Amino acid sequence: MPRLTLWILLMAMLLGACSPTGPSPVSTPTDTAPAPQAVTEIPSPTAEPPTATPTETVIPSPTATSTPPPPQDFGPTNFPVDVNPLTGLYVDDPTLLDRRPVAVKIQTFPRTQRPDWGVNLADIVFDYYQNNGLTRLMAVFYGNAAEKVGPVRSTRLFDDHILRMYGAHFAFGGGDQRILNRLFNSEYANRLVVEGTSSCPALCREDPQGFNFLIANTLEVGPYIESRGGDDSRPNLDGMTFMHETPQSDMSGENVYVRYSISSYVNWKYDPESGRYLRFQDSTEAHTPQEETFEPFLDRLDNQQVAADNVVILKILHQYTYKSGNSEIVDIMFGGSGEAYAFRDGKAYKLQWNRPTGSMFTLTNADGIPYAYKPGTTWIQVVGQNSTTDPTQDNGLRFEFRFP
Repeated sequence: MPRLTLWILLMAMLLGACSPTGPSPVSTPTDTAPAPQAVTEIPSPTAEPPTATPTETVIPSPTATSTPPPPQDFGPTNFPVDVNPLTGLYVDDPTLLDRRPVAVKIQTFPRTQRPDWGVNLADIVFDYYQNNGLTRLMAVFYGNAAEKVGPVRSTRLFDDHILRMYGAHFAFGGGDQRILNRLFNSEYANRLVVEGTSSCPALCREDPQGFNFLIANTLEVGPYIESRGGDDSRPNLDGMTFMHETPQSDMSGENVYVRYSISSYVNWKYDPESGRYLRFQDSTEAHTPQEETFEPFLDRLDNQQVAADNVVILKILHQYTYKSGNSEIVDIMFGGSGEAYAFRDGKAYKLQWNRPTGSMFTLTNADGIPYAYKPGTTWIQVVGQNSTTDPTQDNGLRFEFRFP
């Protein structure tokens, strides 16, 4: 072989040994892959929705919501044993109803000895003419026990009607002998409580501010009567009808004015916030209605203004059984029927009162349908049969006492 050819062959062999014998290398995935990322799993369209665990708060459907029962209406009969038939309200202590009501005679004059004790705890209060242009209260306690009521004052003939209607015990401070004869010769004579050596704690003397007050404790009256052989069993007090819904009326009754004389006059003002009538009493002598000035009538027991759920006006014939100068005895002839007005919830109602001999009085409308009281307390203003009735500019009625 020629030398030149051999040299070329050797050079080709050397170059082949230095060149790669396979394909070029390829980078592995780890060389260029990004860092691992968290992956959120998206459920497939066929996956079931998650089920609430027992710890979750579940809002009940409207059909599962219970509605409280409406307030109950009662009367005029078939009162439950724990419902006060004089207020139409349930009582906290039903045993208080297993006894007779207690009536107490309470003064409103003189003004310097106001306020009275305990009248806000009474179920029914009668305010009526006694004599010489002044009025006095007859408060009937049943659903509440009042440990201090007064100042207790003397009786009048009209009290006889109240005692017969409510079968009540009666705490009072004496009276004219002609009036006492009617009371102590009656069938309820053993239910009368007058001051005596053994009358306390039912009827005691108290002198907190220099006045010699006579004070009654209604919780002690029943036991005192029983200790003397009297009867304290529960009487039948049917007769009143109570309804929570306000009856329809086109008459406004936001204010009630009752004027007995230049000395005695009263205003009941409806308070929408409480739904009750607040009592305002004469503060000075007023020869005309334009001169009348009022102040809140308070209860010294709780220092609150006296209030009522119902205000009733009864027009009844008044007669003198005795009159000589400034001395007079008045009889209020509470029998048969007559004109009446009632006020509740800022409304007024013209009615008729009815009282067969010896029974509870009732109120009816022109169609003879019983009037429905608002459940709660009632104050009754008794005026003369011929007393006037006039509308007022502040959405109320004014009653001017006329005798007889």
